[in-house]
Amino acid sequence: MKYNIKLKFQVDGIVEKTDVIGAIFGQTENLFGDEFDLRELQDKGRLGRITVEIYPKGNKADGEVIIPSNLDRIETALIASMVESVEKVGPYNSKFELVEVEDIRAEKLKKIIDRAKDILTVWNREKNLDIKEVLNEISSAVKVGEITEFGPDRLPAGPDADKDPNLIIVEGRADIINLLRYGYRNTVAVGGANSQIPDSLVTLSKNKRVVIAFLDGDHGGDLILKELISHNVKVDYVARAPVGREVEELTGKEIAKALSNMVPLQQYLKRQESSSATPVLQISEPAQVAVQTVVQQTVEKKPEQISLSIPPQILEEIKKLPGTLEGVMYNEAWEPIEKVQVRDIIPKLESSEDGKVSYIIFDGVITQRLLDLASDKNVKLLAGARIGGVNKRPKNVTLLTFSDIITS
Repeated sequence: MKYNIKLKFQVDGIVEKTDVIGAIFGQTENLFGDEFDLRELQDKGRLGRITVEIYPKGNKADGEVIIPSNLDRIETALIASMVESVEKVGPYNSKFELVEVEDIRAEKLKKIIDRAKDILTVWNREKNLDIKEVLNEISSAVKVGEITEFGPDRLPAGPDADKDPNLIIVEGRADIINLLRYGYRNTVAVGGANSQIPDSLVTLSKNKRVVIAFLDGDHGGDLILKELISHNVKVDYVARAPVGREVEELTGKEIAKALSNMVPLQQYLKRQESSSATPVLQISEPAQVAVQTVVQQTVEKKPEQISLSIPPQILEEIKKLPGTLEGVMYNEAWEPIEKVQVRDIIPKLESSEDGKVSYIIFDGVITQRLLDLASDKNVKLLAGARIGGVNKRPKNVTLLTFSDIITS
């Protein structure tokens, strides 16, 4: 049915429901021919069952009538008007008056919309991350456990590092011990700023609901965060020890405060970028010599190759890179091939043709994996923010850090 015709009535006498229904059928019959006979319309399913409620008042009666209608708006209005014309119920005078024509479909749509709002509210409440809840879960186990090791690289870790849905990443073993002292068991250490980030930690982070990088309050903490990001470790939030302090020396209250003040990764990076002015970088005199005399390509049968030098315009580009976590790949003529995110350098280089990329300048850590790949792809120069975990240096690739090239 599309509509409900709702009317109220008064009768100057005591009547039954059957009397009211009979009066409606009888006094509307043939008013507009058989086409609008109420019984015919009911038989065809155009009108529904008429319901009547009666409320006796002494020697009189009030009541309500509901007539479901599947007719269009004009026809439904006509039916309502016909019922309003009923003047007697049995021997008694009566008065019928329309209360409203309820649009059932509109009411149904309203209920659907209201229900959808309820569903969305519950869904958001259940699915949205509540940071306080996360912190409560992290600190819920107050019993200090023994320090363990995680993965094939035997990273220092708390006993719940692999099974807790959340994870705290810190720098070293001493940090793990201190956090265990205050009940934080879902921890793992990367081993320091010069350590290689293992694939096992990358995999572990991606299987966690929330990953917090809890950093020391010094420059080493920033370097560790860069290394985590450059190796595609999942980091959701960043917490910092107070400036000049290390996680291993914090009290329980200081740890709780640092974690309660953690911020989303992107917000932290933007804050770092806006709070530190772009450094004015200049070429130092020793670096000038290093740049002009960096590894000479001495491949036999190619005597035309000469020592490398970094053009002035490229030095200007290097000044803009710190803090961006971006890099640029250049060809033999120092023409930019592509500007990439640090995390994408390895896959981009893997898919490039041998010899297409000659120089790579990037705001990240030069790792053994990247260096080996660069050697295989005949890259002549890698210049990064720093060098980490490199034990074997191929002779055909020059390694430089920003501090080798520039001084503040």
